Amino acid sequence: MKDTTTKPTKKESAKSFLIDLIKDIIIALVVVLIITACVKPTIVSGQSMDDTLHNGNYLIVNKLAYKFGEPARGDIIVFDSGDEEHELWVKRVIGLPGDVIKTDGKTLYINDAKASEPYIKKGTVAQGEMQTWTVPEGAVFVMGDNRNNSTDSRIIGCVEESAVLGKAVVRLWPPGSIGRVE
Repeated sequence: MKDTTTKPTKKESAKSFLIDLIKDIIIALVVVLIITACVKPTIVSGQSMDDTLHNGNYLIVNKLAYKFGEPARGDIIVFDSGDEEHELWVKRVIGLPGDVIKTDGKTLYINDAKASEPYIKKGTVAQGEMQTWTVPEGAVFVMGDNRNNSTDSRIIGCVEESAVLGKAVVRLWPPGSIGRVE
């Protein structure tokens, strides 16, 4: 029996290679677009979240977390600071819409109940007089875990939910600290 298959020409091989290459590039672009629509890498800048997160920590932020749900008290969020540089800030959600937040600098109260905050940096004792805020609809009240070194809702006011980029879910750097963010 005679083999009737023909070997592709150089031109046909090059064309086939180009078509496969274009397909691979399109698939890679689609994957990248899907990933960037769902997550955002972010680097912590500053000490406001010590001891939970540290300067230089590399985080993965779930950008879909609040498209299908609401921020919850205790979530660590990333939001646009609203300044000219549009810096991304990382803080913890303390108050939700309708909450009344009070602090005397030492103790935090949410709706007149003393808040349990095991995540606060050890030795943090902020000074100050009693202050009260009511969280408006469509906003959250945020604070850094290192209260002595945090520019947060006590200074900048409540953060509009529309400025929230997502929820910090995973720390990827440094290697010894890889894991869930809580």
